[in-house]
Amino acid sequence: VSMQVGKIKKLEQEKGFGFISQAQGEDVFFHHTAVENRGYEDLQVGQDVEFQIDNSPNPKAKGPRAKPVSPR
Repeated sequence: VSMQVGKIKKLEQEKGFGFISQAQGEDVFFHHTAVENRGYEDLQVGQDVEFQIDNSPNPKAKGPRAKPVSPR
């Protein structure tokens, strides 16, 4: 499975999640637990990240989710 590249679009540090914008398609949600090497606290808006789309069932999901997320 290949990793996709996107940029951090929005971070909700207090709530522990954010969104990644991709070159094509809708924004992708990610949870702080999906960020590798405990790097969530160091993420910044506009930063490049690599990610995969998590296709596992999630009844709460309102759109695509990224897992794992790797800061670049």
